[in-house]
This record gives sequence, structure tokens and C-alpha cells, in this order.
Amino acid sequence: MPELWSTGFYPKPLEKFSDQNGDKTRNFLAKLANKYHINIIGGTVIIQADDSFYNRCFAVNRQGDLIAEYDKIHLFSMSGENEVFKAGNEIPIFDIDDTKVSIAVCYDIRFPELIRAVSLNDISILFLPAAWPLKRLKHWQILTRARAIENQIFIVAANSFGYSAIIDPWGEVLAEAEPGEKIITLDINLEICTDIKGIMNVFADRHKFKIKNKNIDIDEMK
Repeated sequence: MPELWSTGFYPKPLEKFSDQNGDKTRNFLAKLANKYHINIIGGTVIIQADDSFYNRCFAVNRQGDLIAEYDKIHLFSMSGENEVFKAGNEIPIFDIDDTKVSIAVCYDIRFPELIRAVSLNDISILFLPAAWPLKRLKHWQILTRARAIENQIFIVAANSFGYSAIIDPWGEVLAEAEPGEKIITLDINLEICTDIKGIMNVFADRHKFKIKNKNIDIDEMK
């Protein structure tokens, strides 16, 4: 599901629309996953916890067990998101049906160092809930494809304004929705992740380096 699917991005005051500790959302997703025996990346919702608000994503497995959660790290200052939400500082890497995956949210896609960091841990799929406006549609399409290509991973992006997409490690758009609500489905071949690294393994060719005249060491970002 997309970013803030239960409220839109984002209603005020947050207190009126928030889920205390995420209890209602987790229970809803758990029942849905267990009923239909599916894994769910549950978009994001407004969570209130410890006197703060978070833009949080829950992931549950086919049995309805919570297997990961993620608080959006990069908050969109142009909309004032950073003034009302507290940023996360950890990004999960976890398994879905024996496939290693991770989650980022919307604005995170503009920060390639974040996506590279999780990709260095050999993920195959990055799930990307978003509320990306259509006036910046080209950015959405270019950035999602770029992150897939440079990290040699699948990007599965669900956007509340439309143009949700499934993109393979070559940057090919395998499925894309139109504007508005739509469900897209696709069987993907995860062996592509292995095959592409056999042809062009950019990770094997990476090198540590320093910025000249600066006391900064750009390391492996793990």
C-alpha cells in the first residue's frame, strides 16, 4: 500500500488521525495477511508513540506476524513534514519467503546513499510506499529506475497519486499503473538479480576513496 494510505498526506491535527502505538494498523494488517495468506508491506500510517509522531510502515508475513517496521528517515521539509513528524534512524533488512528485502518511503528515493547502503546487504527487492505528486512525475519515474539500475535490485513502488510500478534490475518497467487507484500484479524472476551481477557486477568494482583536500573517508557505507 502507499504512503499514509489511511489518511492522505498529511491531515492536521495529527492527534486526531494518529494510531496510538500502531496497534489498530498492526491488527488490521495481521488479520488481512492471515485471512488471505499473503505477505503485506503495509504502506505507512501516522503513529503516535512516546509523545512523538512517526510516518511508519509495518510489514507482516502470511501468518500475520509482524516481521519489520520502518519509520521514514528523510522527511519532506517543503511540506513541513519534518516539523510534525520525528525521523527514523534505522532501516530494516528482512526476509519474505526466503527473499531478502528492504523498505524505503517516498522522499527517501532522492537519497542514493540510503538505498546503496541496504543494497550492499544483498537485498533483491526494495519496497517503496509513496505519496509522490504528479507534478514531479518525471522525477518519480527517473529516480525509481535509477535506484533499480545502480543497485541491481527490483523496485516495487506503490504511489497514492498513481504510476505505481514494478521495475527490474535493468531499469525496465515491468508493470505500471495509470493515475488513480489500481492494483498491479506481476510474477517476477528473482534470478535476474544473480544474472545481472554475473554480467556486470558493479559491487565487485567498488573502491574506497577520499575526497581530495578533505578529511573525509568515504567507506563501504555498511
